[in-house]
Amino acid sequence: MSKDGVLKWLLKGDVSIQYQVHRDLLSTDRNDLRDSISEEGFGAKFLSKRKTDGHWGIKFYQPKWTSTHYTLLDLRNLCIAPDNPIIKESVEIILKNEKAEDGGILPIGKTQVTDLCINGMFLNYASYFKTNENHLKSVVDCILAQIMPDGGFNCRSNRFLTVHSSLHTTLSVLEGITEYELNSYKYRLKELIMAKKSAIEFILMHQLFLSDRTGDIINKDFLRFSYPRRWRYDILSALDYFQYSKTDWDDRMQPAVKMLLKKRNKEGTWNLRAKHPGKVHFDMEKAGQPSRWNTLRALRVLKHFMI
Repeated sequence: MSKDGVLKWLLKGDVSIQYQVHRDLLSTDRNDLRDSISEEGFGAKFLSKRKTDGHWGIKFYQPKWTSTHYTLLDLRNLCIAPDNPIIKESVEIILKNEKAEDGGILPIGKTQVTDLCINGMFLNYASYFKTNENHLKSVVDCILAQIMPDGGFNCRSNRFLTVHSSLHTTLSVLEGITEYELNSYKYRLKELIMAKKSAIEFILMHQLFLSDRTGDIINKDFLRFSYPRRWRYDILSALDYFQYSKTDWDDRMQPAVKMLLKKRNKEGTWNLRAKHPGKVHFDMEKAGQPSRWNTLRALRVLKHFMI
């Protein structure tokens, strides 16, 4: 397909994809499409699964992919209108019932230790849905208390002796910090921006997927593009974060961009890898086939870096 052909194919997708194609690839303002996400397609399907107690699945974190937590993350990534009252109510329910002693959000119950990946993801969607800043302060404190000496983050650091950051956790926390910053929150913002810089450097130090000691691929799954990515890291999601946060080009991104281009199909699309196992509300796309989500994300990365 030609470039125009790929764009036309993308614009035949869900309204959430249409909105992001207009915003990110065509630079056109289509808030009418954004407002339709709650009324049709994927967004409406997710909202229809909400229970009368304000949760999805079995409350906050069970089962994983149909839980309130991951459903809210999915809705945020669809770019549903951030002032949606139903979603804002569910975020408030989490804040009222799921806070731990360290100020973070608990994964399951009161006896559990908080998880930094979850707190990064929570800060991401809570900031996107414009939660009251006072309710986010303890989550920010929890995140800043767990910066690793190498500049990144690791969800195991508050439970085990941990000496190295995790790319999975670091990306989730970066997304949370950036959404917090973009929505003009102020509490400890300077410290968060410093943490963001060190975390970006941690990812770049690994050229997004290579060992800083041996140069070997850290994990081959980092080169397999899923959507939704859940808590798992891959190079497309990292590059998409860099374009969203308007991070400048760094030559250490080159190996990942080269790999991204290598995985492009001859018709100009990118495939969806095998999905992460677990119960879902519904499948947005089929594994092993061309993916509108991955194609959209890859094209806006290439546009941002003018490749």
